[in-house]
Amino acid sequence: TTKVTRSNGWLNLLFAVLPFLLIGGVLFFVMSQVQGGGNRVMSFGRSKAKLVNKDMPKTTFADVAGADEAIEELQEIKDFLQNPARYQALGAKIPKGVLLYGPPGTGKTLLARAVAGEAGVPFYAISGSDFVEMFVGVGASRVRDLFEQAKTNAPAIIFVDEIDAVGRHRGAGLGGGHDEREQTLNQLLVEMDGFDVKGGVILIAATNRPDILDPALLRPGRFDRQIAVSQPDVEGRKAVLAVHAKGKPFAADVDLSVIARRTPGFSGADLANVINEAALLTARKSGRLITNEALEESIDRVIAGPERKTRAMSDKEKRVTAYHESGHALTAWAMPNLDPVHKVTILPRGRSLGHTLVLPLEDRYTQTRSELLDQLVYALGGRAAEELVFHEPTTGAKDDIEKASALARSMVTEYGMSAKLGAVKYGTGDAEPFMGRDYGHQRDYSEDIAGDIDAEVRDLIEAAHDESWEILVQYRDSLDQMVLELVERETLNKEDLERILAPVRKGPPHNPFTGFGKRTPSDRPPVELPVTARSNGSSSRPNGAGPNGSGRAQAPAPAPEPAAAPPAGGYGQPPQYGQPPPYGQPPQYGQPHYGQPPPYGQPRYGAPSSPTPTQPPPSGAVGLGDTQRFDRPLYGSWPEGTGSAGPGSDGGERSQG
Repeated sequence: TTKVTRSNGWLNLLFAVLPFLLIGGVLFFVMSQVQGGGNRVMSFGRSKAKLVNKDMPKTTFADVAGADEAIEELQEIKDFLQNPARYQALGAKIPKGVLLYGPPGTGKTLLARAVAGEAGVPFYAISGSDFVEMFVGVGASRVRDLFEQAKTNAPAIIFVDEIDAVGRHRGAGLGGGHDEREQTLNQLLVEMDGFDVKGGVILIAATNRPDILDPALLRPGRFDRQIAVSQPDVEGRKAVLAVHAKGKPFAADVDLSVIARRTPGFSGADLANVINEAALLTARKSGRLITNEALEESIDRVIAGPERKTRAMSDKEKRVTAYHESGHALTAWAMPNLDPVHKVTILPRGRSLGHTLVLPLEDRYTQTRSELLDQLVYALGGRAAEELVFHEPTTGAKDDIEKASALARSMVTEYGMSAKLGAVKYGTGDAEPFMGRDYGHQRDYSEDIAGDIDAEVRDLIEAAHDESWEILVQYRDSLDQMVLELVERETLNKEDLERILAPVRKGPPHNPFTGFGKRTPSDRPPVELPVTARSNGSSSRPNGAGPNGSGRAQAPAPAPEPAAAPPAGGYGQPPQYGQPPPYGQPPQYGQPHYGQPPPYGQPRYGAPSSPTPTQPPPSGAVGLGDTQRFDRPLYGSWPEGTGSAGPGSDGGERSQG
C-alpha cells in the first residue's frame, strides 16, 4: 500500500508570506528610525539645541569676574524678561540680539551660562557648527525648528556659540557656486528680523572674529547690542583669581594682588589655568598648601610651557644662550621707556632655550613712537650680544628678528610713524575676509612705495641694532658679570639684576618726531589733570617721577654731560632714520593691532623705570668688543657712573634653532 502525506495549507501559506513579512518589518524599522516629527520626512532638520533645565549645574553672575560692563548689560536683559511691565510702561523694547565678542578665553561662554542660570526662562544652547550637515538645506531647517521651539515657550533665550561658523561674510569665495552656510545665514536673518517675526525671543551669540561677520547680521534690529569682552585689567585679574581660588588652600604669604600684577595680558582662562597648575604642582610634591613658588612656576608654565629637564645643553650652547638673554636684559635695562625686567632665565621651556621676562607697572592701551623705538632696541639686544662676543650670529635670534621686523613694518605702514611716508595706511588687510586669511590681504600701493617702505623698515632695524650694540660695548663688564651668574644659577630675579646692573644708566631720549610737514608743534605744555596734580602734590617722588622712580607723564630729562670722553664705541650725534637703498617687495603681515598693545608674549614697553639701586656692582671680567662696529654715531654720549636703573622689557626669548 502507498501512504499519501496530506499537505497543510496553512503551513504553506505561512512559508509563502513569511519572507514578505520579514522584508516589511525591516522596512518599517528603518522608516521609524528616520521618521521625523510633524510632516518632516527625516530628522536631519530638527534642531540640536539643548534646553537648559533646573537639574543642570547653575552658573550665576557671581561666578563671573573681570567683565563688569558685560555683566551689567546682560543683567538688564535678565531684568527685562523678569519685569517686562516696568520697561513697557516707558515704551522700551527688548533687544532682539546680543553679540559677545572678544579674544579667546575672556569668558563669553561663561557669561552665557550665567544668563542661563539666572534668567528664569527657557534657555536653548547650540553651537554654530551644529547647523551645518552633509545635506543641503539642513542648516536652514534647523534654524526654523530652533526658533519655533523658542517661540512656543516664549519668552526664551537662544545662545549660539561661535556664530562665525554660520554668520561669515557672504560672498562667492574662490570656488564659486552656492554655499550652504549662506542659506543658513539667510534663514537666521529672517528669523531675527524678517517680515513675520514674533517677539519674546532673544538671541545671544559669541564670537572671536566679529570682523568677518556679515554686516546684515550686525545691524540694529538683529544684534542691537554688541558687548566687548576683553582681557581683564589688574583689578579684574585679582577678582578672577579670587573666584578660582575659592576652596583651595593657600599659604599665608600668598597675595593675589601680587599675582594679578605678575600676570599682565592674561585672559580669564589663563588665570584659571595658573591656579589649577599651581594646585597640580603642589599635589605632585605632596604639599598641603599652595605657595608662592608654585604660583610662580605655574605662571612660567602658562607663558613659556613646562620646563624641559631632559634637554641638557652643552657648555657652549649654555654660554651663548646666557649672552643672548643677558643682551636682552641689559639693553632693556638701559632704555628709558621700557618695562622693568622681572626675571632672566636660561632654563629651556617649550620651544625656547631661555627668556627674559618683564612686568609692566600699569595697564596700558596705547604706545608712543619712543616706546616702540625702545622696543626695537630691546628686541635686537640678544642678536647684538652674539655678534659682539662670538663674532657671528646664531639661529636663536629668529623669533626676535620676526618681532622686530613686524613691529618696524607696523610703525611704517599702520601707525604712520614714518616722516617720509606720512600718516597713511598701506595695505588693505582683510579686505575680503570670506576668502580666508591667506587670500584676504591686498597691496594697494605701487612698487616705488613698496621700495620706500622696505627702506624705512630696514633703517629702523639698523638704527636699533646699532644702539643695542653700543649699549653692550659700554657696559660689557656688567654683561659678563650677568653671564657668569646666569650660567651658575640659571635664573636671575629682579633683585639680582638690580645688583648686577647698578652701573647701567638710562639712555637719552630718542630724536623728536619730525614728520609734521609744515605743521609746527606747540611749545605750550599739555594741561595738568586735577587727579594728576593731586597725586603729584601728595607724592614724595621727584618731579615727574613714576611709581618706580622715573617719569612717564613728562619727557625724560636730558642725560648729564660725561666727565670724560666716552669709551671706544661711545655715542656721538643722534641717529638719522633715513633710508638705505630700496630692495624688493615687502612681505605682507597679519591683522594689525590698531594701536593696542601687542598680545601677551610679545614685548610690552612704556613703563617707568626700576628703583635706583644703591648696592655697588661686583667686579667683572673685561671681554671683547672694545672697538666700534658701525661708523654711524648713535644717540649722544651715554653718561657714566652709577645712576637709576632703566626699565626692562618682555618677551625676549632665544628660540630653538
